[in-house]
Amino acid sequence: MPTHVQTGQRGEVLAARFLEQKGYEIVARNYRAGRAEVDLIVRREQWLVFVEVKTRTNLKFGFPEAFVSARKETLLRQAADQYVYETNWRGHLRFDVIAVVMTRKSEELVHFEDVW
Repeated sequence: MPTHVQTGQRGEVLAARFLEQKGYEIVARNYRAGRAEVDLIVRREQWLVFVEVKTRTNLKFGFPEAFVSARKETLLRQAADQYVYETNWRGHLRFDVIAVVMTRKSEELVHFEDVW
């Protein structure tokens, strides 16, 4: 498995653990709807949150959150629409980004809530 795939998977595991510690329930991982994929779908109270996780091992090319494109936003919204339809969700919706920077010495997560 390529290293960048392993890095991304590790970032998603860290993000899921982080959200669970904040009281969120993980309801789906890597949810796919057509060409769209949502890394994590979590729930807390009446909120369903669609989470994009961006992971980097250094900041040489910029902060992880800067790599969430307009195209990715469109795909996330499409996947969210499909998930809401499939599950008949009637509560609130939100889109978050979690930026993960993993170095040999540390792991840092930043949670950006309600980004769109």
